[in-house]
Amino acid sequence: MQAPETMPRTQHEAVAPTSRITCPQCGFVKEEVMPTEACQYFYECGNCHTRLTPKQGDCCVFCSYGDVPCPPKTNGSCDC
Repeated sequence: MQAPETMPRTQHEAVAPTSRITCPQCGFVKEEVMPTEACQYFYECGNCHTRLTPKQGDCCVFCSYGDVPCPPKTNGSCDC
């Protein structure tokens, strides 16, 4: 039997989408799990506690400060 970290995934196992979000105030970077069905409008930096909101024209904090856009934007279901 293979070790758990090397076992192939079944089609029923979903991988949670993640993004590395960077605080514009202090530069702190943290990998976070993104919501798949909605855009996240608020995010609090785990270091300096700045409350982030999306930049003008972006739907969520992941699109503004993350290294990958949010799932709704990626799959075309974003209503913004």
